[in-house]
This record gives sequence, structure tokens and C-alpha cells, in this order.
Amino acid sequence: MKPTEELFPKIVGQDMAKRRLKFYIDGYNASNIIPHLMFIAPKGCGKTMMAKALGKNLTLKDDPTKPKPFLEINCSTIKSVKQLFNQIIIPHVNQKECTILFDEASELPKDVTMALLTILNPNASNRTSFSVEDYVVDFDFSDQSFIFATTEAQHIFHALMDRCERIDLEEYSYDELGEIVTRVLPEIDFDKDALSNISSVLRGNARAAQKMATNIQTHLAAKDSRRFGMGDWGYLQYNLGILPLGLSPIELQVLNFLDKKKNCSLTYLAAKTGLTKGCLQRDFEMYLQKHNLMEITTEGRAITAKGKKYLKKQKELESTPKGE
Repeated sequence: MKPTEELFPKIVGQDMAKRRLKFYIDGYNASNIIPHLMFIAPKGCGKTMMAKALGKNLTLKDDPTKPKPFLEINCSTIKSVKQLFNQIIIPHVNQKECTILFDEASELPKDVTMALLTILNPNASNRTSFSVEDYVVDFDFSDQSFIFATTEAQHIFHALMDRCERIDLEEYSYDELGEIVTRVLPEIDFDKDALSNISSVLRGNARAAQKMATNIQTHLAAKDSRRFGMGDWGYLQYNLGILPLGLSPIELQVLNFLDKKKNCSLTYLAAKTGLTKGCLQRDFEMYLQKHNLMEITTEGRAITAKGKKYLKKQKELESTPKGE
């Protein structure tokens, strides 16, 4: 049995999820069976990457040195059961060994979800059948492995969730985000303080770390340099408009509105920002609450003491000399 590090050499962090997946991979190596899996995590936390890394460890029966073919399906492109079978299942899955990833699983249409309940129904033989018009497809879970991924677990039909083993991914720590940046740019020498500052604005998001690495590479290429220090960080902050904690301009705007008016209503903030209430709640307020910059009480929305300190520090930063 391979150690976890060999199974997932490119995945930073996520130790609990990797240990659990190793358990399932060891079982697969003995039986060719792995449970149906449901990866759940916020956007950018590596659900698809983890699923693909798992797929590389699910090997062919006759050649354990090669992974099974991997099919990645964006569920928003699936419109009906007939389309799923005619375009994907019959040509690419039926009577074949493969691993199928249903990404953005919350977008599955209801009739497709109902079909998957039948297809994925657990039983002692690890086999099921499903009929579409005059065609019957047999599924053998020693040949086909099913993986789902979503950021919207609440929108997954409960019976489909029950058919899967749930794998929750953790938010990345600052150290792990810094490691992701350095792995993307192994040839760059990072100042320790600069790397720490970079990690603090990435919102716990691995995808943001990769995007930041691209910005750093662009900046250093223009300088013909391989060292990134605090001066470089100041330059990126100013020119890319990077705010402390990685706040977006709209989140900063919301904080300023809260600072000027005590106990704002959601309607008030929506009117001032021009955004819908749902957008504010889902995309902006959650992050501000996470960092205790704002709070929601029975009297309304209010800035916290930490939020006031944040605004004060931000004004001080805006008054300091900018990076060149």
C-alpha cells in the first residue's frame, strides 16, 4: 500500500480528506470497488483537483499501472436523462472501465437525479441496470466509479447524498496557501514576510493562490527578477487594488456604509450598493461576518469594533507612499 504522500503528491493540505481517500483506494486495490463519493467544499478549495487526483489512483483491472479513463462532466450541460445516456453513458461508460466525475452536481435536473438514484442504488452484487427507451444499460461498480462535487450541498437531493460517502474539504491555512504559491513558482525566492502577506489575502482559496502566483510571475518577469520582497508586494497591492484580508471593493464599501449608519437593514445596503439582497447575503456579508468585521442582530446589520479598526488601518495604508 502506497503512503498518502505518493497517492496525492501535488495536493497541499487536506490531510483528513487524503487519509480517508487512501482508505478507499486501499479497498479499491483489493476489490475494484470504491464507494460513490461526494466532494463538498467552497469555490476554489480544490474539489475537482482532488477528484482528478483520486481518479489517477483508480486503475484498470488488467493493468494496475494505468488509471481508468476519467470523464469530467459539468452538470449544467446535462438537460435530460435521454441526453445523458445518448451522449455520455452509452458511448463512453457502458461496458467500459472508467471514473465519472459529475462536477457542480447541484445543477443536475430532477429527472437525471432520479435516474441516478436507481443507477447508484447500493446492493450486495455492486451491479445495477437502467432502461432508457428500448436500451438497457448495465452498471458494474467494479468497472465504473462515480464521483460528485458541489459547492451547494443544500441543493443536492437528500437521497442522492445518502448514496454517497461525503468528503468535506477544509479551508486552507495561511501556511498551506503560501506553499501552493511557492509550488507554482519554484524558481522564485520569496521573502518570508512577503509570502505571509500574500497568504493573508487569498481568502483560504487555493485557486486564488494560483492566480496570485500568475500575477507575481508577470510582475517579476517585467523586472527580470527572481526574488519577491516586501517592495514587490507593496507594488502589487497598489496596482492590483489588493485589500487587507483579501476584501473586495464591494465588501469595503459595505463596511463604510455600516460605519456611517447604525443598524442598517439589508434593504438599505441593497439600495446603496445596487446589488440584490440575495447577492449581498451570499457573496459579501458571509465573508465580512467570518472575519468578525460585521454582525447581524435583531436590530439590523452593524459594524464591529474589529471592523472599525480595519477601516482605520485601511485609511492609514491609503495615506502611506505607494509601491513603485
